[in-house]
Amino acid sequence: MQKVIIQLGTLTCPSCMQKIEHAVSQQPGVEQVKVLFNASKVKVNVQSGTDPATLKQAIEHLGYEVEAIKVKELV
Repeated sequence: MQKVIIQLGTLTCPSCMQKIEHAVSQQPGVEQVKVLFNASKVKVNVQSGTDPATLKQAIEHLGYEVEAIKVKELV
């Protein structure tokens, strides 16, 4: 399992958070999604081998900016 941390551009409303959470949760390999509104971050637990680019594309498809992605292996 991996944790993907996605830094977004500024989120302006709580409905943005819900849209992102829903879109990311629908991607293959996603186990858990948490959007941190004040920090403009998305924390996603995914199955090993899941391509973070698919998460980035899902967010950008909604019109939000992805500034950075970090991937950490969970033990």
